[in-house]
Amino acid sequence: MLSLRLARGARPLALLRRSLVATAAAGTGFLLLCAMGYAAGHPDQTDGAVVRLLWCAVPLAATAQLAIAVARADPSVPFGAGFAAAGGGPARSALLAGASAALSCALGCVLALLAFLQLRGDLSGSWLRWADAPGGAAGGPLGAGHPLPAAATVTLLAVVPAVAAAACAARLWPRGAQRARAARTGGALTGGRARPRGAERVPRAAAPPELAARGLPWGIALTAAGIALEAYTDSGPPPPSDALLPLPGGLGGSPPGVVGGWALTAVGLVLAGPGLTHLCGRLLAVGRPGPLRLLAGRVLQQEAGRLGHSVGVLCAVATGAYAAVELYGTGSGPSGHRPFGPLTGLGAALIVMCATASVLTAALETKSARGGTTDALLRLGTPPRLLRGAAALRGLALLVLLTPLTWAIAELSTLPFHR
Repeated sequence: MLSLRLARGARPLALLRRSLVATAAAGTGFLLLCAMGYAAGHPDQTDGAVVRLLWCAVPLAATAQLAIAVARADPSVPFGAGFAAAGGGPARSALLAGASAALSCALGCVLALLAFLQLRGDLSGSWLRWADAPGGAAGGPLGAGHPLPAAATVTLLAVVPAVAAAACAARLWPRGAQRARAARTGGALTGGRARPRGAERVPRAAAPPELAARGLPWGIALTAAGIALEAYTDSGPPPPSDALLPLPGGLGGSPPGVVGGWALTAVGLVLAGPGLTHLCGRLLAVGRPGPLRLLAGRVLQQEAGRLGHSVGVLCAVATGAYAAVELYGTGSGPSGHRPFGPLTGLGAALIVMCATASVLTAALETKSARGGTTDALLRLGTPPRLLRGAAALRGLALLVLLTPLTWAIAELSTLPFHR
């Protein structure tokens, strides 16, 4: 009930962010339903159904990442003295953020179910006539004409809100430093009472700059291991043309090294994101910087913990998109070009949208966290033009550093397909 009241009283920007989470959940739920529809329409092709279901984990992870970014930037979390006086604290605030994420994802999954049933023709006739695909109803991607088990449908759709809520609660759960700060300000921890006096709302603390840079060696090691694993793996035959999100050779003949290499590379980029952001800030402030470079570099170093993981996810998505384009381009065909199917395009667009929205949301979070510092600089006479120039320089520096790095990793990741 509290999540519903907060949603009703939220600002338009917060409602827009939650709408993005609902949209991402709707797309992920629709892909999950398509995988179940394919399994219902092709009971003898269990391998293809398992492939479609497993590849839905990628948009599911992207949706959870977006839900975490939106929960971190939500202005209603953490709360002030009123919520602390009622017995709340950082732990209950994290649980409430998870409940809000689950509510948004549940709304998106309901919309996905309605759209799926409409396209199958179960509600009032199929207006896109996907059931009339070559091969009849059983050959369609939605399994039209075959009944869907109600329990399996509800269970499959419940995965998206459950994963998003668990991810938000786990990511926002108070650590040792947050518990100590809550105790100093009078905020209550789980199940405890709080003193309303002094329990002021403060921005959620980011990881210290030295901690943000610690993940860079691990990220580099995992990325190098993933590229090496891909390089020593045979790519196999080209993927089938009717695959949803194909692997080389399908499920049975696909080399595990390629999939494992992609996974290690993506995890390595995510872990290296904060360290790369911190390194970019250090490079900006190297030598004898002027006010513009010094301000931009120091802010990037300070906010690497907030912004870095989202930047790493975006780099991983860009690497995967480049590898997917190379995979389709080297597929069989008269011209060497393989067009993307509708469900493949939906999944790719969903992942790119989630990664981009996560970066923008993290940038808004860092801007909100620097509100006090920005006000102090303006009171000291700092021209607003300098602040805008520093923000533009930070974005340009990240683009200059990460674009060639992402391109190089993507090129190395596609080596198995050029042999």
